[in-house]
Amino acid sequence: MEEKYQKIAIYNDYDNLPTHVARQLPNGKWTSKLGQDEDIEHNNLQGLTGRPGYGEVACIMKRVINSSSPLT
Repeated sequence: MEEKYQKIAIYNDYDNLPTHVARQLPNGKWTSKLGQDEDIEHNNLQGLTGRPGYGEVACIMKRVINSSSPLT
């Protein structure tokens, strides 16, 4: 968790193709949408690692949160 930053984690499959994205919440937890199911919160990124359809975390990106960058 870094104050003033919003982070996303991109998961790739074994062919290095993107499969999933998780977003970090202001409380430090991560949120993910599991297919057609509802959003879930997880404490870390390893919870989805290796599950069928998700793969491994390939990249974590961040951007500065300011008044001109909405958090949607």
